Parts: sequence; C-alpha cells; structure tokens
Amino acid sequence: MRRRRECLACQHRFTTYERVERPNLAVVKKDGDRELFDRNKLFAAIHRSVGKFLTSEMEIEDIVSEVENDLYGLGVSELPSRTIGDLVLDQLADRNAVAYVRFASVYREFKTVEEFEDALRQIRDKQHQAE
Repeated sequence: MRRRRECLACQHRFTTYERVERPNLAVVKKDGDRELFDRNKLFAAIHRSVGKFLTSEMEIEDIVSEVENDLYGLGVSELPSRTIGDLVLDQLADRNAVAYVRFASVYREFKTVEEFEDALRQIRDKQHQAE
C-alpha cells in the first residue's frame, strides 16, 4: 500500500510503502535445511539471474509480489524451494522468454545443451498455448 504523508512539524511531504505482515513460511532447501521465506532474497535471486532482461526493478518487484501471494495462498506453513522456483518460472514465462530461460538455467542447474533446448521448448509451448 502506498501512502502520502506530511510531517506536521516541517510540512515536508513523503511517501511510505506498507505491506501486510504475514505469518512465517518455512522453505525446505534441496539439502533439507529449513529457513524462513525472505522476499528480499527472492528479489535478489531474480535480479541476479534476469535483471537486465526485464524492463525495470519494479517488474521484478511485481513478480516477487505475485509469487509471495501465491505462496501464502497455498495455506501451508512450509514448502520446498522448488515450488518457489516453479512459481517464478510461471511469472517469467508470461513476461520474457529470455529471462525465463536464464532463470531456469540457474534454478535447474543446466549442464547440457539439451537442458537448454528443453527449456526453450517449454517456453515456446507456453507461448503457443497463450495465443
């Protein structure tokens, strides 16, 4: 939520951004470790993987918000990290094919050309289904 405020002492106007505080959500990592969901960590991971292929940091923030809403909408207290990655890929598939493949290559740890080809095939299929 965005709010415009004014300081009564100096009459300076400023903007604040607020978000509803949500219950803790545990993420189960590949190695079995658990840690609390951290939207800043998710933002950084997406930015690092695909930052220059999206139009703005606001677009990344939109993706993070969508993923976060989807996660809390599941109504669970813990989930595998794979679920988060899959939700990010769903968001990227609708926005930018190159960003999708770049994130998939990092997230799924591609090691062969065939794995890149599979990701390209998946994004093409999603784009054709959307048409």
